[in-house]
Amino acid sequence: MGSLQGKTIFITGATRGIGLAIALRAAQDGANIVIAAKTIQPHPKLPGTIFTAAAEIEAAGGKALPVQTDIRDEAQIAEAVRQAVDLFGGIDILVNNASAISLTGTLETPMKRYDLMNQVNARGTFASSQACLPHLLKAENPHILTLSPPLLMKPHWFKNHTAYTIAKYGMSMCVLGMSEEFRKQDVAVNALWPRTVIYTAAVAMLGDMVKPENCRKPAIVADAAYAILIRKSRECTGNFFIDDEVLTEAGITDFAQYAVNPKGKLYQDLFLD
Repeated sequence: MGSLQGKTIFITGATRGIGLAIALRAAQDGANIVIAAKTIQPHPKLPGTIFTAAAEIEAAGGKALPVQTDIRDEAQIAEAVRQAVDLFGGIDILVNNASAISLTGTLETPMKRYDLMNQVNARGTFASSQACLPHLLKAENPHILTLSPPLLMKPHWFKNHTAYTIAKYGMSMCVLGMSEEFRKQDVAVNALWPRTVIYTAAVAMLGDMVKPENCRKPAIVADAAYAILIRKSRECTGNFFIDDEVLTEAGITDFAQYAVNPKGKLYQDLFLD
């Protein structure tokens, strides 16, 4: 079994939710975590800042570098990468976690919201990957893991929220293209998506659309991410992983531990048949 001890992991949007859960799981091995996210002051509706995340990561056993980063700005990404390399000596793993969501129809989606989703999701994933790749190419077991869905190009997944689907599929297309582009250099580029809705602060902001008892906790995605990131990169690329399938392969069969309410009916996530 591999380990993430001493590995440097650059995670976008790691102040809360799935990003923070992945960071904390890696921190248990003693990993170095670069928290590349925007929040430096407490948000009235969202918990956590890059500094509270850093404190949690260090309490879990890792080392943390919090860097205020808006991934819509490639100069800010470059600065975060520079600080990471200066402090930790390189980058071994990139987790493209940051994402913006609006499950709105065409007429209900302001262009400002369209731009936000596509700048954060698709463009941010591309820009973060581009900035980290020169260092990943020097790493011993380099991985890019993107939190995005399988590319099921069916009208059903577009009709109710075309703008959001375009933005998320943009992330997945980065996986599709870069996995093949960097296959010969042994950089693993994969996607990971949850089977069920994961209850996070972002999901809570959707209001009554999703109830906690119908969701799983971020820990299931974190454990699946860990299982992927300890694999040999040259043997694991171009995959669109689903969290519970990864864990089943790793020998984990008790999924009740991940449910917000073990007796609740789980909602399947978007973009899955």
